[in-house]
Amino acid sequence: MDTRRLESFVKIVDVGSITRASDILHIAQPALSQQVSALEAQLKCKLLTRSKQGVVPTAAGRALYQHAHVILRQVDLATAAVAVSGRAPAGRVTVGLAPLTSGSALALPLLREVRRRYPDIVLYVNQHFGGVLSEAIMTGRMDMAYIYDTGPRRGVELQPVLTEQLFVVGPPDAGLGDPDADTVTLTELQHAPLLLPSPVHTIRQAVDGAFDQASTRPAIAAELDSVLIMMQAVREGLGAAVLPGSVRRFYDVGDLSARRIVDPELELTVSLCVSEHQPLSEPALAVHGILLELLGAFDRGDLDRKTGS
Repeated sequence: MDTRRLESFVKIVDVGSITRASDILHIAQPALSQQVSALEAQLKCKLLTRSKQGVVPTAAGRALYQHAHVILRQVDLATAAVAVSGRAPAGRVTVGLAPLTSGSALALPLLREVRRRYPDIVLYVNQHFGGVLSEAIMTGRMDMAYIYDTGPRRGVELQPVLTEQLFVVGPPDAGLGDPDADTVTLTELQHAPLLLPSPVHTIRQAVDGAFDQASTRPAIAAELDSVLIMMQAVREGLGAAVLPGSVRRFYDVGDLSARRIVDPELELTVSLCVSEHQPLSEPALAVHGILLELLGAFDRGDLDRKTGS
């Protein structure tokens, strides 16, 4: 199968238009249409449905789109491996970090260590929800990701690395139960204005599940998927944020109340996610090793010493 045709097909699906793909790829539109027709003839099925709004893949087209990403990535990896054989690892490595995890504390140390040890590796760091990141790994568009582990996911392997306990972070006078205690019960949070991530986030699902079991509902002040905005909103007195305990290591919460949620305790597993079918390239293996080192240092509480920061 001609990889150039696959590249053209993927670009057409990505932009939803043969005309736009023609401009991006600098290939004449008739030639691009001919490449698609050749693919359809080779595979003996229709791959795209055309309309006034553009083009969308058929069921067969969606299947080819997923496999095409894997095939093209493997071609890129093979080309890069041949080019750098016998030399230090080099190339592009993609890492996903789910928001509202300790990944926020790992991003800069990871960049520093990769630059220090492997200056020829170009690191691309993406922050998105775990489902999006695991899908990108499954389709070959990402090498690895650090995500909340909600159980088996098709096409990926999950390696548990940390357990995050959920805390409530709020002003000292927020009225969240006993001000001298270092814990807070779910009952004490029942009427507190909470700053929570959106319903697709694992933290939100854990909080909603706990309240459902208690036959009650949280008092939601706002839905925020950014730790930075959450912390700003807390300091503005707009509510109390539910966050992983690791947030205390990379955000200054000295002037705030940070208390672990108990009765029930809310704990989440964070895992390192890689493809179940595609082996990591040499540069990706190097980055994977550094990330595991940093995770070990983070778990021991000596991340700063490990990275020399």
